[in-house]
Amino acid sequence: MHNRCPPQRQVDGLNRHHWWRDAVIYQVYVRSFLDSTGDGIGDLAGVRAGLPYLKKLGVDGIWLSPFYPSPQHDHGYDVADYCDVDPLFGDLGEFDQLVGAARRLGIKVLLDIVPNHCSSDHPWFREALAAAPGSPARARFHFADGRGPDGSEPPNNWHSMFGGPAWSRVTEADGRPGQWYLHMFVPEQPDWNWRNPEIAAEFDRILRFWLDRGIDGFRIDVAAGLFKHPELPDSDDPEADARTRDSVNPLAWNQPEVHDVWRRWRSICEEYTERDGCERLLVGEVSVPTAREHAQYVRSDELHQAFFFDLLSASWDADAFQKVISEAMQDIAGTGSTVTWVLNNHDQVRTVTRYGEPATEGSGIGAARARAAALLMLALPGAAYIYQGEELGLPEVVDLPDDVLTDPIFRRTGSRARIRDGCRVPLPWSGQASPFGFTPGEESAKPWLPQPEYFAQYATDRALADTQSFWHLYRDGLQLRAALPQLGEGTLRWLDAPPGVLAFERGDDLVCAVNFGTAPTPAPVPGAPLLASGPCPPGVLSGSTAAWWIRS
Repeated sequence: MHNRCPPQRQVDGLNRHHWWRDAVIYQVYVRSFLDSTGDGIGDLAGVRAGLPYLKKLGVDGIWLSPFYPSPQHDHGYDVADYCDVDPLFGDLGEFDQLVGAARRLGIKVLLDIVPNHCSSDHPWFREALAAAPGSPARARFHFADGRGPDGSEPPNNWHSMFGGPAWSRVTEADGRPGQWYLHMFVPEQPDWNWRNPEIAAEFDRILRFWLDRGIDGFRIDVAAGLFKHPELPDSDDPEADARTRDSVNPLAWNQPEVHDVWRRWRSICEEYTERDGCERLLVGEVSVPTAREHAQYVRSDELHQAFFFDLLSASWDADAFQKVISEAMQDIAGTGSTVTWVLNNHDQVRTVTRYGEPATEGSGIGAARARAAALLMLALPGAAYIYQGEELGLPEVVDLPDDVLTDPIFRRTGSRARIRDGCRVPLPWSGQASPFGFTPGEESAKPWLPQPEYFAQYATDRALADTQSFWHLYRDGLQLRAALPQLGEGTLRWLDAPPGVLAFERGDDLVCAVNFGTAPTPAPVPGAPLLASGPCPPGVLSGSTAAWWIRS
């Protein structure tokens, strides 16, 4: 449908076929990026309008959050139709225009696909509710009889990651309480039963539908999920997922059969790659206990990449960062893949706030550390993913009133401790007051989440005009990364450094160092740095600062 394969960057005169190995991808949370219609919700036409901004920033591609038809119980991660566009965000014609515009700019397009669960509005689940126990329709999901003499207890003791039991009971056609179905997130997200071959065949069809429309690959939601222990036994720690908000129940996640799915999906991508020579990418949201288990997902016949979350979760400490980077380089890069680094996404507290002491509106120590972490990530070998707004230095919005919160975690638990709305507030583009150019026209609806007044200082137009802004740091880092191929590929060598300082060399000449402390230290290389996250006099590495040098 589109010219899928734009010119590739050249290294040593050779065409770079494996574009994904060192790509920098920008995560677009569609409903919060840019609104074209004035309804207060971002849409695909808004993404298309923002592509020149992303081209100027210098990213290689975009990952689009789900825009499929959905009742929006979990902002599109409850999919009712995997092969269409929700009218809230546009239509298939607008999607095709977006892909075409991105292709002309040399920007790759990845879609978010959700194979672990669907929406309770999905036709197959509605069919299952209307069908009898033991029917083929129910076999597509995890339906089971309850425990106890009247079946009033859930089939096992598992809890949902978003709080509460992982099972909900249905009312049968005759009006009586009936079986239970499994949902590892919210009741509106029933889990698919991947032991049923119909599910694999249906997702083959879904992948091909979007690949035929010219996309460059998929970000896979809950990629360590899909299969559950076949006997669905009780867990020794049933509330672990909810307590950690992570995939830690070994009976529900990281089952060995999941690797067969990724081999199947990889073969489909390879089929399309062979047609036109442009590699299609599979990148997984893989949450597993160790880097070694993580590495199993990126073997040569499975996923191309999997997000390495250990860097995101590492405390602001030189030893902690060195440990997770070393483990990733040893275990993941050893598979032949490259590490996929992330500092944030739509489920995490923004870095400026996460690194702050205490959380502030983006000033002070949190902002300095976030800038340093960004420069560090861009210097590491492998690929990097940037969550929208990080390039503006946006802080987490921590004081949203209860009546505007939409996160199902809050609806399920009543707790604000782990809610995700604060990192999803719509981007500020221009002006001094909300909606800050996010939504057009004087009569427009308010943004779907309220923007605080202080967002004015982070607006895109200000960021572009201020050469000292986060935006310019990201843009300069991306430009240098593209000009210095060894920043994406290859290995790193740790250098001796003072306590609290992390320093490594890339290739034969580029050095990156990060001062995790607050006091300045001697720089590992004399002279002024090539790029720094904060003021750095020649021969000095300032506190809470990262810098790059080229050895003369």
